[in-house]
Amino acid sequence: MLSGEGGLDRKITVAEVSSPGLVLAGFAKRFQSNRLHALGETEVAYLRALKPTPRRKALEKFMSYDLPCVFLMKGLRPPRELTRLSKERDIPVIVSALKTAEFYRRIGPYLLEVFAPADTMHGSLADVYGVGLLFVGRSGIGKSECVLDLVERGHRLVADDSVHLTMRAWDILMGRAHDLSHHYMEIRGVGLIDLRALFGVRAVRMQKRIEVVVELTDWVSGQEVERLGIDGKTTTVLGVELPKVTIPLNPGKNLTVICEVVAMNHLLRYSGVNPAQQFNERLLEQMAQQSELREYLSEDYE
Repeated sequence: MLSGEGGLDRKITVAEVSSPGLVLAGFAKRFQSNRLHALGETEVAYLRALKPTPRRKALEKFMSYDLPCVFLMKGLRPPRELTRLSKERDIPVIVSALKTAEFYRRIGPYLLEVFAPADTMHGSLADVYGVGLLFVGRSGIGKSECVLDLVERGHRLVADDSVHLTMRAWDILMGRAHDLSHHYMEIRGVGLIDLRALFGVRAVRMQKRIEVVVELTDWVSGQEVERLGIDGKTTTVLGVELPKVTIPLNPGKNLTVICEVVAMNHLLRYSGVNPAQQFNERLLEQMAQQSELREYLSEDYE
C-alpha cells in the first residue's frame, strides 16, 4: 500500500481492470471510472516524459474521478503528483511487483469468480461417470437416497439437500456444497451420515460442473411420459440452459441404473451420437422405402 489508505473501504462494483492511458493523454469521453486501473511501465514512462504542468493537469483529471483503486506495476515509483492526489482524495494506490500482463492474468479470474452470479437451490448434486447430475424434485421424493445408491456404486457426492450454484464463463454452471454440509448427507429415518468417513475420500468431491438436470416426479397413471427423447427438454438455471430429464417414480424402478444411463447417454450425445435421432432417421428411411415399394406395386398392371 503506497497511499490513500483512507479509501480502502471503497466498493469495487465491476469485475474489470483497465489501463487509463487514454484519459492521461486527454481523451476521457469513454473513460470507465468504476473499474480498477493499472498503471504499467508505459503509462509511468509517459507521465515522466511530460513537463510538470501537463503532468499535473493529466493526473488531476485522472484522479478527479471516483476511482475504486489504482495499481502500479513492477514496483514502480509513481510521480509525486499522483501520491499527493491519492492522499488528498483517499484513492488507494497499491504497488505490485508483478509485470502488467501477469497482473491481468492473475486478477481477472479472481474478479470473475467474486462477481459471478450465484444462487442456492434445493437439490442434490452427484458426479456420475464424470457428468454432473443435479437432482431436483419435491422434498422427500428420494433425491438423497438415489445419490447414496450412486455413491455405493462408485460415483461421487458433491452436495446434498442444498446446492450452491455459481455461473462461470457465461455458459458454465458450477455446483458445490456449503462449507458446513460438505460430504454430509441426510437420510430420512437414519439421520445425518458422513459419506467421506463411510466410503472414503474418493466418494466426495468439492465441486462439479452441472451438465444435466434430473427431475424426480411422482408417477401418475395416464401421465404423458417421454418415450423416444427426440426433442430433448431443457431448463434454465442462472441463465444457463441445461438438458433436463424427467423421471417418474413408481415401485420397482431401478432409479440408480437409469441415472447412470442418463450420464452415459449425455456423454454419447456430447461426442456427436444421438441414438434417438439415429433411430428416427432409420425409421423414416424404412418408411420411405416401403412407400416407394407400394407405389411401384400399385403401378404394376401385368
